[in-house]
Amino acid sequence: MIVRKSPVELEKMRRSGLLVWEILQKLAPMVQEGATTYELEVVAEKMISDAGAKPAFKGYYVPSAGSKYPFVLCTSVNEEVVHGMPSPKRVLKNGDIVSIDTGVQLDGYFGDSAITVPVGEIGESLKRLLQVTRESLEMAIGQVRPGNRLFDICGTVERHVTGSGYTVVREFVGHGIGTKLHEEPQIPNYVDRKNENPRLKEGMVLAIEPMVNLGGADTKIRSDRWTAVTKDGSPSAHFEHCVAVTATGPWVLTRP
Repeated sequence: MIVRKSPVELEKMRRSGLLVWEILQKLAPMVQEGATTYELEVVAEKMISDAGAKPAFKGYYVPSAGSKYPFVLCTSVNEEVVHGMPSPKRVLKNGDIVSIDTGVQLDGYFGDSAITVPVGEIGESLKRLLQVTRESLEMAIGQVRPGNRLFDICGTVERHVTGSGYTVVREFVGHGIGTKLHEEPQIPNYVDRKNENPRLKEGMVLAIEPMVNLGGADTKIRSDRWTAVTKDGSPSAHFEHCVAVTATGPWVLTRP
């Protein structure tokens, strides 16, 4: 069942969304050569605590992993697609790209967002990968309007990404969000005819998150049972926003 939020609930989600935005804005300049992904974790955890919020990811149980996720951030470097775990041993190098994904629960409602940040100077192929991934998200956000359907979002991402020569990850998808981190509907970054194609209605909130690979679409899970990587070792980019369906169009809750 897709839960639609009232205006009061959307305002609460806006506050959690802006906290996530503030965290990502703080972390992005820290992504420099010689920094570790764990340094980002420490700063993010303190910001969440200082705001009186709870981390959305830390303690989140996933049956396939058989454990609770131990961090407030997912920091996925280069070929890591999603769910990369912060580590003091993961030292960033010039030319890397780092996806930073985080979420919070504030006043009972969740916010969730991700950005991919370059470390120093990156090559033109990676610059274009980040650009196309970001563009696909913005184009998908433009489809979040009453009367449109879920496939309008999914198809927009797929067409822009594949038309630009890249592939979309199929094993991991976006999702509804509200009083739970993951709600219905699932939002693939491609049109999956086996899934339902609900019409978008006011009050729906969607976490749209294109995950785009420079090479093939296939992924695998590392031995830590969390980190998803591209099978061919090619770089992957990831951007995410939470977007509410309103009468006047999309309202991105995770940026000012």
